[in-house]
Amino acid sequence: MRRFLVALLAPLAALVGCDAGISQLKPGVSTATEVRSVMGNPTFEWKAPDGSTTWEFARGPEGVVTYMVDLGPDHVMRAIRQVLTEEYFAKIRPGMRQDEIRKLIGRPGQTMPFPNLQEEVWSWRFEQSHGNPWFFNVHFAPDGAVKRTSQQKIESLNP
Repeated sequence: MRRFLVALLAPLAALVGCDAGISQLKPGVSTATEVRSVMGNPTFEWKAPDGSTTWEFARGPEGVVTYMVDLGPDHVMRAIRQVLTEEYFAKIRPGMRQDEIRKLIGRPGQTMPFPNLQEEVWSWRFEQSHGNPWFFNVHFAPDGAVKRTSQQKIESLNP
């Protein structure tokens, strides 16, 4: 039984442990090397023409946070943002493209095609408040443009 519990809880502990040192990262001070040592390898990165970089740290599909870390051309952290929030969801507008959504709120926890509706839905787990999990969904048309967004309380998925 003990091995079962350890196996069951290990992934959760790893997720929590990954982000435990975030508070020690300081904008304008922490280097890219320090960010990697605290957060691990990014799940994606975007390079800007000026030499700056944004690193994505998606904690899904089971995690409820995605961090974006902005690094200057000097490889010093400029900002760290948790982007699975109402503030970032509100920036999503019909017509935006899939790559814009990925850069705004990171890799989705899951994607699902709905051929009859002629859409693909990307979903992220997030918390409206601690212990209050929801899905945020972005519905895309066949051409990859946002049609709409929706939210669904996770408890409602279990009848």
